[in-house]
Amino acid sequence: MKRICSIYKSPRKDGMYLYVLKADALERVPAALLPAFGTPMHAFDLVLSPERKLAREDITKVLENLDSQGYHLQMPPAEDEYIEHLPEELLRRNDPV
Repeated sequence: MKRICSIYKSPRKDGMYLYVLKADALERVPAALLPAFGTPMHAFDLVLSPERKLAREDITKVLENLDSQGYHLQMPPAEDEYIEHLPEELLRRNDPV
């Protein structure tokens, strides 16, 4: 089950993305979601299939959400997740002298 998906980024929250079926565009996204998300900015289109790996999302969940509700909202990672991936030297620079 391949899906052609459009991915939009939020202008309000770095790391927040909205996945929608390209054919539906933003038609199935609830109006109540958009004020918190901001005006969606098209980032890119992508072919999704169960075999595809996504960096931060479970492809099965994304495809299920696209089929059942017409969109998938990717939230930004938790702040400690950002810190986990910072190189050691950057972490040391921020240590008090």
